[in-house]
Amino acid sequence: MNFSKIALLTCALFMASAASPQEAIIRKNLNERIPQLKKIDEISKSPIEGIYEIRVNGTEIYYTDANANYLIQGSLIDTKQRRNLTEERVDKLTAINFEALPFKDAFTIVRGNGKRKLAVFEDPNCGYCKRFERDLQKVNNVTVYLFLFPILSPDSNEKSKNIWCAKDRAKAWQDWMVRDALPASTNCDTSALSRNVELGHKFKITGTPTLVFADGSRVPGAIEADQVEKHLN
Repeated sequence: MNFSKIALLTCALFMASAASPQEAIIRKNLNERIPQLKKIDEISKSPIEGIYEIRVNGTEIYYTDANANYLIQGSLIDTKQRRNLTEERVDKLTAINFEALPFKDAFTIVRGNGKRKLAVFEDPNCGYCKRFERDLQKVNNVTVYLFLFPILSPDSNEKSKNIWCAKDRAKAWQDWMVRDALPASTNCDTSALSRNVELGHKFKITGTPTLVFADGSRVPGAIEADQVEKHLN
């Protein structure tokens, strides 16, 4: 190892050791004072001098002072740039690798040239999903990867099975969601539905619809066609 590498390693170790005592104090005090707080994943400096970001449960963000005498829950806003820094941080933490999604467990709906891509997790008994699907008809030149996500009721699972087992899944889905035509009862291998629910739990998807765009960003809830266009573009 040459001298420059040794110097860089020494500097990195020094910085890590310098930060460790403060992190240890914050962890110790929070663990003792708020034992019900979930296990701390990461402690890092925030843009505010003397305030630290506390990340727990993967994507939950809190803030505290150097001695953990106070715990702050809420959004950190950059007033000069008019940016919600907490929201940006959570968006980054919850981003999904779009290309790594198991598309074999979804079916596609293609409109126009299909160049733009969108994945959606939906429950067939979700009223907001129906509203979203009807508005989504206005969006062209898109490929929608539809992940059936039956979490609302046993009937959600039954409808999802019938849609997944239909000869034309996209048609059966849109017949039900847009035109209120019940899917015919049928049978096939529906293990994909269980995998979709597990996938949703992995990504902490708790409601439908949940949209995932090609850049990895996600949007929970029904949004209008113009907002979908904005994200796709």
